[in-house]
Amino acid sequence: MTTTQNHTSNTIVQKVWSFCHMLRDDGVSYGDYLEQITYLIFLKMAFEYSQPPYKRDVGIPEEYNWKSLTDRTGAELESHYLALLRDLSMRKGLLGQIFAKAQNKIQDPAKLS
Repeated sequence: MTTTQNHTSNTIVQKVWSFCHMLRDDGVSYGDYLEQITYLIFLKMAFEYSQPPYKRDVGIPEEYNWKSLTDRTGAELESHYLALLRDLSMRKGLLGQIFAKAQNKIQDPAKLS
């Protein structure tokens, strides 16, 4: 692993742990914040794979991709995230299985941004 890759990996790990601590401090249980972070990381990775140079069809509709989350804030972001979880949970196949019975456990919409 190059120094740049190592630095990038460390930065990502620090961001994830920072988010975990923030959720824990808000009273979100370990299992719940792990679940929420998993959904968000999955959405981010799926979006990255749908962009060049990969250009893969990941099965997530554009209205519910990662960019659809990052373009919103506050209550609008929270309601959109709820709609996203609901829609993806009803999809057939692996996507529906990943998001089956998904719920938003992040009570403060500012924490989603």
